[in-house]
Amino acid sequence: MSYTKPKIISIKDHPEYSEKWVQNIIADDPGVLGLGDLLLRDKERPQPRAGRLDLLLQDLETSKRYEVEIQLGSTDESHIIRTLEYWDIERKRYPQYDHCAVIIAEDITSRFLNVISLFNGSIPIVAIQMRALIVGESTTLVFSKVLDEITFGMVDEDEEIQQVTDRPYWENKGSKETMKMADKVFGIVKEINPDLEMKYNKYYIGISRNGTASNFILMKPRKSVLIIEFRLDKDDTVFAEFEEAGLDISNASRQGSYVVRLVKGQVEEHRELLAKYCQIAHDRMIL
Repeated sequence: MSYTKPKIISIKDHPEYSEKWVQNIIADDPGVLGLGDLLLRDKERPQPRAGRLDLLLQDLETSKRYEVEIQLGSTDESHIIRTLEYWDIERKRYPQYDHCAVIIAEDITSRFLNVISLFNGSIPIVAIQMRALIVGESTTLVFSKVLDEITFGMVDEDEEIQQVTDRPYWENKGSKETMKMADKVFGIVKEINPDLEMKYNKYYIGISRNGTASNFILMKPRKSVLIIEFRLDKDDTVFAEFEEAGLDISNASRQGSYVVRLVKGQVEEHRELLAKYCQIAHDRMIL
């Protein structure tokens, strides 16, 4: 077995690599950061009177958003201020989500860690150090989390409570209003195949047939929105049709899956479009 010693290089001082290069690598595969199952929501996102946010990522399971800022070289005061400013703007614009600030830099100094650890817990923040390595003829990036977000639990979270995954569980996790939206979507599903049933799981509401999972769509009711994941083949026309209808759509991290976020009234308004892609997803599943 051969061994090749990697060589650490400075991206900041390298003539060929740049911050844009790093940004594109993360955008293509957000999982490299080690923050979970993430999808790209936006890149170079304009901020009101405050420049552009490098990357906006979102957790597929929880819908939590990560405001990511990249800096070549060492962290500095302006970097942390900019990161926190963008985090604050985004959380105020979209309060229905949880938000976390993420700082990525080649060198995160101990002084910098001491400063941001003072308010970590009050402000959710993650610091990630990146290293560019040359291995043989290839260049790779390694991301290491050096400061994790501190989450304070509720008083009763350490009690052993059995969570029940049924309709009341989802009415509490989401709301009765978004569960009614889920019922309407499932009404569309039943028209496709009357044998299909709702299946209440801990992290999503799935579809089953005769007790066997048939998850061509997944539903996740939240307090004010219903999230639907369609299991579809990768196709640019999917984006085009949903965006033209004015709906919020994004790629899921799974290849060929699409996530649509619906608010009150949109199930009825776009019933025909939703029925079309429920049918396509269903047919794809049974082929």
